[in-house]
This record gives sequence, structure tokens and C-alpha cells, in this order.
Amino acid sequence: MRLLYWILILGLVACENNDQVLTDWTRNIELREEAVNMESYLSQGGVLRAKLKAPRMYRVSTDTVYAEFPKTLHCDFFNEATLLESRLDSKYGIYYENLNRVFLRDSVVVVTVKGDTLMTQQLWWDQNTQLFHTESPVTFKSNGKRIYAAKGLEATQDLSRITFKETVGQLRVNESGMPY
Repeated sequence: MRLLYWILILGLVACENNDQVLTDWTRNIELREEAVNMESYLSQGGVLRAKLKAPRMYRVSTDTVYAEFPKTLHCDFFNEATLLESRLDSKYGIYYENLNRVFLRDSVVVVTVKGDTLMTQQLWWDQNTQLFHTESPVTFKSNGKRIYAAKGLEATQDLSRITFKETVGQLRVNESGMPY
């Protein structure tokens, strides 16, 4: 029994931590993939929901996995019947895979098949809820030539429901309080 005790003590004393070995084991490694002229399809429940095109994509694996689109992107959104409902264009985008969220910036434009148009400099899209939201100034033009400007909004991806957070400017309304 005493012999086993001394062997354990000698084993512990003989162990030494090498700083380089510890650094190699604990350093953050970034894996980076690149795609050129990429086209990707998103489906939920076997139904096509979106088609994404971009001239360049970087997929980066770190503690947070993301796909970056540094040179523009275009996305077509489809409804449950796989009919086109809106299109999105942006000069920059980043998709956080673990969060299922996309951040878009620089000349973000969303246009529906009805012609309604949303323009902003920054926009988030949540893949799970299929909602857009932003705190940045936005402009919304409907097919009836009405223009709304606001600081922030939440909207469905087909722009059928929009909640403006802080409207700016003047808006003409009729006797019932509805804009015209």
C-alpha cells in the first residue's frame, strides 16, 4: 500500500504543464470556407421558403458559426404555396446559424409582389418568426403611393403587417383617422 502511495506522489510531482501545450489546446480556431456565385435554398417542413443568391459568401466556424455576404445578396421569399411573396436586396449580410437570424446593412430594400417597398440601412430577419425588425430609420412606400417614414419597425416578410415604432414627418388622415 505504501508503495502505491509513493508511486502516485512521484507521478504527480513529475507532471509539468508546458505553456505551449496548454495554449495549443485552448486557442480559438477559426475555420473559413469561401463560395463564389452561390445559390442556396431554405425549406421548412419540406416547403421552399427562400432562395438566396450572392456573388461571394464566407462561412466561418468559431464559437459562433456564421455566413457572411460581403458583396451583396439577393433573396426571394415564398409563401406556404411556394408562390413568390417578396424580394430582398442588400449590399451586406451576415447569417448567424445558431440564432437563425440575419443582419442586413447598407441599402436594404424589400419589395413585395404587390409593389410595396421597404427601404432602410439596417434590418434584421428572424428565420423562426419570419419577421423583419429594425431600430434604424425606414421608408415604406405602398402601391397606393403613400409614403411612411419611421425610426424602427417590425414587419412580416411579405409586408402585409407592419408596426412602425416612431413615425416622423406629417401624414394626412381623413375624418375617421385613417391615412389617405
